Amino acid sequence: MEELSKGNPDLIINISASPFSYTKTGTRKKVFTSKAARYNIPLITANQTGANTELIFDGASLVISPKGRICRQLGYFEETVETFSLDEILDCTDDSQESMPGQLDLIHKALVTGIRDYFRKTGFKKSIIGLSGGIDSAVCLCLACEALGPENVLSVLMPSRYSSDHSVSDSVALARKLGTNYEIIGIDKPFSAFGEILTPMFNGTKPDVTEENIQARIRAVILMAISNKFGYMLLNTSNKSEAAVGYGTLYGDMAGGLSVIGDLYKTDVYRLAAYINRDRNIIPENIIKKLPSAELRPGQLDSDSLPEYNILDPILYQYIELQLPADEINPGKVDKELLARILRMINNNEYKRYQAPPVLRVSSKSFGDGRKMPLAAKY
Repeated sequence: MEELSKGNPDLIINISASPFSYTKTGTRKKVFTSKAARYNIPLITANQTGANTELIFDGASLVISPKGRICRQLGYFEETVETFSLDEILDCTDDSQESMPGQLDLIHKALVTGIRDYFRKTGFKKSIIGLSGGIDSAVCLCLACEALGPENVLSVLMPSRYSSDHSVSDSVALARKLGTNYEIIGIDKPFSAFGEILTPMFNGTKPDVTEENIQARIRAVILMAISNKFGYMLLNTSNKSEAAVGYGTLYGDMAGGLSVIGDLYKTDVYRLAAYINRDRNIIPENIIKKLPSAELRPGQLDSDSLPEYNILDPILYQYIELQLPADEINPGKVDKELLARILRMINNNEYKRYQAPPVLRVSSKSFGDGRKMPLAAKY
């Protein structure tokens, strides 16, 4: 604008494709209003809306007076055409009084837009989700039903010998509340069959994470078989906390054509669940209150392998989003040895993220498009 202002223009129009990030919506406004006021030139910024694979564009175009006043802001995540005269913009003296959507409202709209446009542009009509009884798959199911319509989403419940009764009953309650179809397919028979097949090879070894991962991979095989047979796209339900530390199974629960909440930390998933339930209880209270677990062995909890998410997530945010070096991270209740282990987990699991589906991006440092790291590296 400094260069353009030398020509004494009547108006400057900024044609933009600025991807959405929940951390920068306010920053963008400040940049444009301060520049318009600095050079005393009216400014229109026309921003793209809609989604292209993982990138989501929020629109929210601005009409700004020469004094830096926002005369009009168009809607978020919607196409709009409005007409303004130059005199209207020059005469604008007060900021528009339209309320700014909250952060969770914007994230919710972004993810629904991302799902809807991905399906529309790839030609898919229907989706399939593995519904576990946990909060991640519950939130993803709600978002998919809103984006595609409940009639176009199939939930598949795949209980094992380690699944709690609530995992099935809560999932059924959620599917019925949303009005979406569901199927229940137990995985005990294929799990036992794999055990028999591998017994000669595994003879003399103790059960470990290998057997846990077989369950996750059986579920992926079932979901992909249904996907292939009926032309459904599998939506991945892994969150950013899990992806960061490698708490997921390649070719198992990491499978899918699109990662819905892969740019949301676990604590943000809980916040989004509360937002979805803001008017009525859609996600059952049991799903929200139950302790996070992959349910791949008796009594398993996420906290067996990881710090509590309210401790882990701030560390991940400082290291990934803020890109702070280890010695500048405030670990809270975590000692230095555990902090070093968490950072090693982030660095050592790049190979898993490299093979993950595209992640709908709502931050500036999503895995994939927003944070490109070498796959083979020594830290």
